[in-house]
Amino acid sequence: MNKIIVIGGGAAGFFGAIHATSHSNNVTILEAGKEVLTKVKISGGGRCNVTHHCFDVPQLVQNYPRGNKALRGAFSRFQPRHTIEWFQNHGVILKTEADGRMFPITDDSQTIVSCLMNVAERSGIKIRTQAQVIGIKSLGEFFELKLKTGETLNADRVLLATGSSPQGFKLAQQLGHKIIPPVPSLFTFAIKDSKLQELAGVSLDPVTVNMLDIKLSQTGALIFTHWGLSGPAILKLSAWGARELYERNYTIPIGINWLPKLTIDDICSCLQNLRHTKKQISSNPQFNLPKRLWQFLTDRAGITSEQKWAELSKQNLKELSQQLHQCNFEVTGKGVFKEEFVTCGGVDLTEIECKTMSSKLIKNCYFAGEILDIDGITGGFNFQNAWTTGFLAGTAIRSGGQHPS
Repeated sequence: MNKIIVIGGGAAGFFGAIHATSHSNNVTILEAGKEVLTKVKISGGGRCNVTHHCFDVPQLVQNYPRGNKALRGAFSRFQPRHTIEWFQNHGVILKTEADGRMFPITDDSQTIVSCLMNVAERSGIKIRTQAQVIGIKSLGEFFELKLKTGETLNADRVLLATGSSPQGFKLAQQLGHKIIPPVPSLFTFAIKDSKLQELAGVSLDPVTVNMLDIKLSQTGALIFTHWGLSGPAILKLSAWGARELYERNYTIPIGINWLPKLTIDDICSCLQNLRHTKKQISSNPQFNLPKRLWQFLTDRAGITSEQKWAELSKQNLKELSQQLHQCNFEVTGKGVFKEEFVTCGGVDLTEIECKTMSSKLIKNCYFAGEILDIDGITGGFNFQNAWTTGFLAGTAIRSGGQHPS
C-alpha cells in the first residue's frame, strides 16, 4: 500500500488528500496547529468566499498577480465550474453575489469545513493535529519526515500544502527548492491625515486609484477607515503592487480619481455651469458624492465654508477640478484585511510541473496552495487556487503521477 502524507490541514491540503485517496493509498494529513481548516473557518467574515463566478479561463487568470501563466493550463482541468459541481455533489449549494463572489447558501463557513471533514472521514483519511513537521528528506524511494515531537514517519509520496507558513518554506528548501521571498499581499493603506479620519465609513464605487511612482492602477469600490483606505480597489492594488510596496517600505504617493467616467475637462465644464448660482459650495455636493467627502475636497481646494458658487474664482475652479480628478495622498504603511493573510512569493514555479503540481527536482513530491508562488486578488480567487492545485496534485498522486485529462 502506498503511504501518502499531506503536510498542512488547510483547503489545499484537504482537497489534495481527498483526491489522492484510493483503495491502494493510505493517506494522512499532518497539521501543525490545534485545528484544521482554520483559514476556511474565518474567511469571508465567517461565511467563506469559496470561489468566484468566472468560468472564462483567460479572464479568470487575470485575477492572479503571480502564477497566472501556470494557472491557465491548470484551470483548463479544474476551474470554478468544477468547484461548484464538486461541492454540490457533496451536499453544499453555493450562491453568487452581485460582485461574483460565491458563498454557501447557509452563509456559514462551517458548512464548508464540515463538508471537507465529512468527505475526508468517509474516505478513510487520517487527520493528525499538533503534528508539526520540522524536517524532511528524500531517500530515493521514500521520504523521511521528522516531527517536532521527535517522531519519525516514512511516506512513499508527500504533498506540501502548508500555505504561507515559514516552516513550510523551510521544508521545501530542505528538498532543494528555491523560495521566492514571501511578502504580504492583500492589505489596506495607512494614511496619516487627521481630516481623512473624519471620513471613516464613507464609501464610493467606482473610483480609480493610481500608484504614482509605479504606474499601477485599479478601479473599484473604496472605503474610508479610521487608519486610511480600504475596499476592493485598494486590496487589488495592494496585490498587484505587493513586491514594489514592500521594497518601498509601504511608503508611496497615490492619486484617486473620484469620477473615473469623466475627463477633467468634463468636470471643469460642470463646475463652470454652477457659477451663476448663489448656493454655498461646501453644502451643495455635486456628482452624487457623499457630503463629507465633498466638503473634504472643497476644503482641499481652498474653498471656505461660506463661499458661494457665484464667488468661485478660476483658481478655485481649477483646484476643485483637480481634487476631483486626482486627489493625492501619501501612503505611510499597510493595515490588515480582516483576519485574512495572503502572501506573494513561495516555491518557484519554474521548478514545478504545473499539470500535476509535482516537483521537477524530487520524485513523488507535490505542492498545492499558497506555498507556491501564486496569489490572487480578493474575491474567492485564492481559494480557487487551493481547490485547483489540490485537485491536480491529489489526482496525480492517485493515478501514479499522471495528470487528469
